[in-house]
Amino acid sequence: MDVKQLKYFYTIAEEGQITRAAKKLHMAQPPLSQQLKLLELELDVQLFERHGRTMTLTEAGAFLFEKAERILLEMEEIREEVKDRDEGLKGRLSIGTVKSCFSMLPERLEQFRSDFPGVTFLLRDGDSYQISELVKSREVEVGIVRLPLPMKEFDHVQLPDEPYVGVFHEEHIPAGAEKELKMALLEQQPLLLLHRVSGAGQYEMILEECRKHGFEPNVICECPDVTMLLSLVAKGVGASIVPASTLDSFHPSQIRVIPIADAEVRAKSAVIWLKQRHLSKQARRFVEGFGE
Repeated sequence: MDVKQLKYFYTIAEEGQITRAAKKLHMAQPPLSQQLKLLELELDVQLFERHGRTMTLTEAGAFLFEKAERILLEMEEIREEVKDRDEGLKGRLSIGTVKSCFSMLPERLEQFRSDFPGVTFLLRDGDSYQISELVKSREVEVGIVRLPLPMKEFDHVQLPDEPYVGVFHEEHIPAGAEKELKMALLEQQPLLLLHRVSGAGQYEMILEECRKHGFEPNVICECPDVTMLLSLVAKGVGASIVPASTLDSFHPSQIRVIPIADAEVRAKSAVIWLKQRHLSKQARRFVEGFGE
């Protein structure tokens, strides 16, 4: 069994029939069928159930498919790593970011482009859970996320903590909070809070902070997209609590941002990438930039 046979097997499994697999591999059907037969003889197992021209994986075939996928990905990463050692910094850098961290990107991308004009970018957005899934599926190389986040599968660089701020429509500022906000003043406010698609994060941290101050918040809307929340605040639907740097990128003219005087909770963020995965030169240089 060699890598070429694994690629043949993997493509047949993906396509579900020999004919389509042969077309995708740009080879004739008979030699592809012969290679599959040789692989099954060598392993002494049946890898596919044949249903006319359609083929489905047996239990043994499904197991091999999972292993083959991992091996082929690793082989591709080895190729890329070898190429990186022989080439300059160029190619595409794929980055995922939560919108509440977006303000960290523009200056860095501008400087990166100035230093390395051969690099282009692919940007994806989502909440922290979605970005972590994009990193795990290798759709992006690095992600910028809000913590907490399960980090078992990731290496990371933690970024500086920052305060949360209160965000209000300019005509709905609580009395006594014109310059500085006390948490207790939020008890009667209808709140619109960031909440991930899956998992615990900032939403739970804000709820806990409110409870530390002796009240249960009146949450009227939960949403993973900070720009949608700020748009609703600008329309007077309610107030919100967001990381301070969020307003560097998204600041509707009708809203007022007020520092919170007595909140202990801090917004934490990190740059993450998949453990034991080769990072391209451009990704490594991008990650290193956050430590400079």
